[in-house]
Amino acid sequence: MPLKPKTIEKIYWTIGEVADEIGVNTSSIRFWEKEFGTISPKRTNRGDRLYTRKEIDQLRTIQHLVKEKGYTLSGAKTQLRRPDPAETPVLDVEHCATAC
Repeated sequence: MPLKPKTIEKIYWTIGEVADEIGVNTSSIRFWEKEFGTISPKRTNRGDRLYTRKEIDQLRTIQHLVKEKGYTLSGAKTQLRRPDPAETPVLDVEHCATAC
């Protein structure tokens, strides 16, 4: 019986990988880290940032609110503090293609 191929999910991503994945500059990520204060990546001995999937999702939400929805930083912070994350608007690409 053939062995099943192992699928190993990464635990940490570098700032460059995160920037490529969400489509922003690394400087934006560093700025949002300071500005929002909710993202604190692990650091290597050299000081390189390492992000978890949860932190990447938070950055993706910030990117969506600021870059796509046009929120100010203050408005994005307010949205992120909402008690129910389902209340945070999410871009519906299919709907937007026909209605936007």
